[in-house]
Amino acid sequence: MRKLNFASLQVRDLEISKDFYANKLGFEIASVNPAACIFKYDEGEASFAIRKPLTDLTGKEPGIGVSLWFAIDEDIEELERTLTEREVPLLGPVNNTPFGRTLIVKDPDGYNITFLQPN
Repeated sequence: MRKLNFASLQVRDLEISKDFYANKLGFEIASVNPAACIFKYDEGEASFAIRKPLTDLTGKEPGIGVSLWFAIDEDIEELERTLTEREVPLLGPVNNTPFGRTLIVKDPDGYNITFLQPN
């Protein structure tokens, strides 16, 4: 197993999460159905969706311990300014890592979304 083909995040409220990913983070929606929202991707790039829970999430934070990384082409400081203007919760400033520069945000369900500007 060398390639992750698809990721699906269980969310407590599909509409709130859809708004967060589309309007706050800028992901483009490919399709929506009553149970899920799938985000557009190009061949060979990350593909993911948010979906209604498969089990009862009452009193739970589904995103604990999960972090998705997305490589970006834009300047990470510009992304930081844009997300700050959109009142997206940032988990600290831009960081230098062995992989490049990162910026981490937290979604409404506690998933860490890491944006990476590769070296």
